[in-house]
Amino acid sequence: MRDRLDGLWCDDDFADWYPRDGRPGISPAQLATVCVLQFLLGLSDRKAAEAVRCRIDFKYALSMELDDPGFHHSVLADFRERLTSDDGAAAFSTSRSPA
Repeated sequence: MRDRLDGLWCDDDFADWYPRDGRPGISPAQLATVCVLQFLLGLSDRKAAEAVRCRIDFKYALSMELDDPGFHHSVLADFRERLTSDDGAAAFSTSRSPA
């Protein structure tokens, strides 16, 4: 998936959704990729987060180090909430034009 979709979205596409100060969060572009994989494989949030921690194919798709600890499953619900908000969907849909 990474080989085909790399560069489809980047963290800058989601910059307005997150505060600029404080500790850096999980890459929104990676979370978007996890959501796509989650949908394609029919995984729950817990199973998707577990796959990010344990499966080498997920780590490769996300360009993660093998020892990356991943994230808590609740991060996916928060990301989807931002994505489905009126402002989030509008900002994301206009951030990239199809090639």
